[in-house]
Amino acid sequence: MKKIPTFDFMNPLLQTENLRIHFKGQEKPAVDEISFALEEGKVLGIVGESGSGKSLTALSIMGLLPEKGLEAKGEILFSGGGKQHNLLKMKEKLMRKLRGNLICIIFQEPMTSLNPSMKCGIQSGEQLRLHLGYSKKKAKNAILEMFAKVKLPDPEKAYQSYPHQLSGGQRQRVMIAMAMAMKPKILIADEPTTALDVSVQKEILELIRELQKENNTSVIFISHDLAVVKSLADDILVMKNGQIKEYGAAKKVFENPESDYSKALLACRPKMEEKQERLLTVDDIIGGKTDSDKTIKTVPDYSSYPIFEVKNLNTWFPLKKHGKKNAPAWLKANEDISFSVRKGETLGIVGESGSGKSTLIRSALQLIKPNSGSVYYNSLDLCGLSNSKMRKYRKDLQIIFQDPYSSLNPQMRIDKTLLEPMQAHSVLSKKSERLEHIVEMLEKTGLKADDLKKYPHQFSGGQRQRIVIARALLLQPKIVFCDESVAALDVSVQAQVLNLLNDLKAEFGLTYLFISHDLNVIHHMSDRILVMQKGKIVEAGSSEEIISNPQQEYTKMLIEAVPTL
Repeated sequence: MKKIPTFDFMNPLLQTENLRIHFKGQEKPAVDEISFALEEGKVLGIVGESGSGKSLTALSIMGLLPEKGLEAKGEILFSGGGKQHNLLKMKEKLMRKLRGNLICIIFQEPMTSLNPSMKCGIQSGEQLRLHLGYSKKKAKNAILEMFAKVKLPDPEKAYQSYPHQLSGGQRQRVMIAMAMAMKPKILIADEPTTALDVSVQKEILELIRELQKENNTSVIFISHDLAVVKSLADDILVMKNGQIKEYGAAKKVFENPESDYSKALLACRPKMEEKQERLLTVDDIIGGKTDSDKTIKTVPDYSSYPIFEVKNLNTWFPLKKHGKKNAPAWLKANEDISFSVRKGETLGIVGESGSGKSTLIRSALQLIKPNSGSVYYNSLDLCGLSNSKMRKYRKDLQIIFQDPYSSLNPQMRIDKTLLEPMQAHSVLSKKSERLEHIVEMLEKTGLKADDLKKYPHQFSGGQRQRIVIARALLLQPKIVFCDESVAALDVSVQAQVLNLLNDLKAEFGLTYLFISHDLNVIHHMSDRILVMQKGKIVEAGSSEEIISNPQQEYTKMLIEAVPTL
């Protein structure tokens, strides 16, 4: 049995010995005999790409692995509560006393982790009543105190709110409050900041560290982003394909990584201080498959008229009415927005959650009808078109959403998914010609003809995003709107997808409107940047100007919040 050397801890709070997790029917284990230790009051960062076994390791500690289809062997030794337990062999009845009490977890997506039919305060107090026997009143007071500690703007309002009534950052704060109210021995944070904008991410990381110090809680922080982990972790565990590639003190791993894989992960991330022609991927560094000469640099034709132009756009949503005679209160999602994009240009749009970025592109595409203003595509005002007439232009204006899984029909095979828009817009006449075109586009995005017979769940997140990109490009669009299209991808896959988007832009003469909360990504991709705050454009300029010499305090705050290596 192989054993990865661990630190020489005297009394680790948690220790795994040769942990092996195996999917039944698959030859290769998902987690391959890993050993590590977690010391009391310390933060262990676990880093790796999607599919490396990070989340399975976390679920095995929590006793949440599915009973059917998975087999876990080895030891997970927990020394909390004055006695050492092997969590893999613990009966479910006893495990329930530990789970949510001494060991708590925060998942990546709080919206799917919270019960949508229960108010946030009630469900946050459930564990206090279940494990500690608190009364309703005592649980409420404890949760309100925690809501204040995690800096929810109005604790009482948040207590009475349903999850959908809070922002993503606020929901994540509710999850942290729920976990930390128990003062657990161990907190597992599984990608808790991946989908959050940089300013909220910074606040959440500071909050976890603050509460960890206050309660002397041990933390396992899981992420695919080394820069995020660097700001929090005492020790680092780097995983790939279920195996440990590097394990050591955080400072040593960052300053002098020994594993080629660790070096590759560090090199994949777009850099704020340096605009690269092409991003390196793990394969480039480890496998020597670099295609750094492939990118063809396209220069926007600034002498031509704008291909896409927005003038004085207003999109407001009614909140509530104060009687028949009074005007309704409005949420001004977009207020007097104006900008233009020229052919071959990539315009980056950046801002915090709730700044109006996604509403802006949905309004521009007439997926949401704006209250006023104009949107010109090749000098034609789209706002004046009916829905039926707008359909004619949808093939020219395609959108790639953040979550490829929810963008694909889980019950449709990929061939049908890709044929459907071609049929709807009468692209080519015969099915055989369409399939030939689909295969050609799939291969351009790094997939194969054999993938057409598969369903979405049979692909990784990065592969699903490539399918969504291929679907958008099958219609030969002129402009592609990318709405947080790489936000949920790990750094290596993100690098591959960004390289792919630039390659396809050069090959097909595309124009991009690129939305992201990640300024590293925006800087890498964009010729010009718009900065949005509370529905307005507060700063605009070239990519280099905005990053190197921001004029607005808000822009400076966004840049300072970006985690760096």
